Amino acid sequence: MRAITRHRYGTTEVFELRELELPVPRSGEVLLQVTAAGMDRGVWHLMAGLPYLVRLFTGIRRPRQAVLGLDCAGVVVEVGPGVHGLRAGDEVFGECAGAFAEYARARADRLALRPPELTPAEAAAVPVSAVTALQGLRDVGRIAAGQRVLVIGASGGVGTYAVQLAKLAGAEVTAVCGPAKAELVRGLGADAVLDHTRQDCTDGPAGAYDLILDLAGGHPLAGLRRVLAPRGTLVLAGGEGGGRWFGGVARQLHAAALAPFARQRLRSLLARTRQEDLVHLRELLTTGQLRVVLDRTFTLEEVPDAVRYLEEGKVRGKVAVLV
Repeated sequence: MRAITRHRYGTTEVFELRELELPVPRSGEVLLQVTAAGMDRGVWHLMAGLPYLVRLFTGIRRPRQAVLGLDCAGVVVEVGPGVHGLRAGDEVFGECAGAFAEYARARADRLALRPPELTPAEAAAVPVSAVTALQGLRDVGRIAAGQRVLVIGASGGVGTYAVQLAKLAGAEVTAVCGPAKAELVRGLGADAVLDHTRQDCTDGPAGAYDLILDLAGGHPLAGLRRVLAPRGTLVLAGGEGGGRWFGGVARQLHAAALAPFARQRLRSLLARTRQEDLVHLRELLTTGQLRVVLDRTFTLEEVPDAVRYLEEGKVRGKVAVLV
């Protein structure tokens, strides 16, 4: 099979298009013929090995996994032992091991049948980002109807789903994004849009929000807590900056240290792709209550171009790779 591989950390120059042996599904897994793969900022971090903290899990000196990519849409071609509910020929979407390849292994409990209304590229733009938004608002944020919710980073992959899911939950949504993407975010249902190039969302009235979902990571905790209600919830679900060693994780560690002493709920989010959440999202997508914002697609050979496009910060929603 053809795959985009890398055997060291660095810039997009580390990527190579190579021929690899087909992966063999293990117990509880299936083998997928990948039709499309999703792309997100996490790919850049794993490519670069930054912050250095991620290397504790991916390999200290060199990456242990040659093929990147989690989000996928594909066709089941082989079912491993212990798999029930999926069979060869099923068109699925979810999370796999190494999506930037023609074939990949995937845990059956991290897949669901692809919504027939979505193209493979659209379906591949759903799993990790939409699940992160869902779990951040519902499970960690405990969102409720009537709450005032602030979504920081609203025009990105997770943010575009978060705005829609918060509105579906009956919340009043304020979204933070750049001026070029404001109309997009309004079209997703945001009640108010703040231009981060002209206005700092932490300069607003004290206690203005019951729930803050921060997907960008550029704001100090003190500022976020000032605009958070006294019993409100802050969910830190990502972030850039913060240095080469800890990156955005440093702020999450700070929040964890403060949490036991604060009336406000300060929480970090580590989302996990689960089949039941994919099924729930499929229902919302099928009924038109949730939509995919797909900026553009790239071919497998163009994975380096897709990563560079992400780095430019111009992406509206998600990009996908057609395999």
